[in-house]
Amino acid sequence: MKRRLVLSRSLSFLSIFVGVICALVWMFWPDISGLITETTKEPAPQKEELTLRAVPYGQLDGWQSDDMRGSVRAFQRSCRAMVRRSDDRGVGPDARMGTIGQWRGPCETALALDADTLRKDDARAFFQSDFTPYLVGNGKTSEGLFTGYYEPELRGNLTRDGKYQTAIYLKPDDMVSVDLGEFSDELKGKKLVGRLSGSSLKPYYDRAEIEGGALSGRNLEMVWVDDAVDAFFLQIQGSGRVVLPDDSVLRVGYAATNGQAYYAIGRELIERGALTRETVSLQTIRKWLHDNPDEADAVMNTNASFVFFQPLKTDPDDPDAGPLGSQGVALEPGRSLAVDLRFHAMGVPVWLETSDPMNADRTFHRLMVAQDTGGAIRGPVRGDIFFGPGEDAALFAGHMNRTGQKFILLPKVIDPAQWPDQ
Repeated sequence: MKRRLVLSRSLSFLSIFVGVICALVWMFWPDISGLITETTKEPAPQKEELTLRAVPYGQLDGWQSDDMRGSVRAFQRSCRAMVRRSDDRGVGPDARMGTIGQWRGPCETALALDADTLRKDDARAFFQSDFTPYLVGNGKTSEGLFTGYYEPELRGNLTRDGKYQTAIYLKPDDMVSVDLGEFSDELKGKKLVGRLSGSSLKPYYDRAEIEGGALSGRNLEMVWVDDAVDAFFLQIQGSGRVVLPDDSVLRVGYAATNGQAYYAIGRELIERGALTRETVSLQTIRKWLHDNPDEADAVMNTNASFVFFQPLKTDPDDPDAGPLGSQGVALEPGRSLAVDLRFHAMGVPVWLETSDPMNADRTFHRLMVAQDTGGAIRGPVRGDIFFGPGEDAALFAGHMNRTGQKFILLPKVIDPAQWPDQ
């Protein structure tokens, strides 16, 4: 009986002790969890912050020698889209970019120009008289990465037949996009893409699942092409031309992504020892995939991101123009730039200073217009140059991987004194 009493008292004491410990853990869990997190998590990534500093035109290296007539054409296309909006609308996500009303004057002046007969000096004079250049920074650094993309050409068929076995998919109707910024200011600019499974939101199918048939039987195949590697690179470029058996052309453009993280397969090939950092390029990656068909699918599937497309209309007034960018206007080869829309506005002229894709010792300094975006274009000083269609464009885009600086041009009517403190 005594042993039972002692055991009972011991168990009671143990229960009280455990209860007190649980209560203390519950009371101080924020501090405890914070301590655990601080000791186990990786260092937080540096906060991205767009900074702007006005500079004189004399600081823009190469400004006097650039032929800006192509930039005028690109800016005119952007202006036609911008002037349809009301004057009080903001141009982009950052109030420093101004309002449509502040851009209307320069746009109307640009639209009155004839880009085909314009002299080089007059094109430069237009931008110089109406705009002020600002050096773009990410916090304290003004150096960023600049890459390139192009408009690929594929061979395809509207039905699955013979050599046409790889599908280019339309956007599925069961995709759900959640803007996390609506739930927390700390999550602004972030979103989730998924699908509903009962009452739960699940990640959308990744590349391997889609290529394995996750979307089969839903009539989402817009066109079938004859080369899986070409289809993969079409997704990276975001738009392209599909030449059909009757030689007609179906133009396709970005519609959505599955929300999975983008992974550059060039990195995978370097880790496998198939390529080196010095030899990796679009061309060498493509050759390796074609030369190694038994391993190609596994390598491409390491990039879980998957892009869905939509058919693009051709501008009847400009049938030879490039594909439509995110602004909904045709891109100008060598003059349109893809930027991060968390920081930048569509239609803004951008002076770019970087190196030539084929020769790092030569400069690549020219005036461009922000007219597109892309999933891999992240950061205030990031940029992706549209080189146009054809093999030369593919060569330039495949080798473009240079650091540099960029300057945005804002209308002179915008007063930096009215900006919030940076």
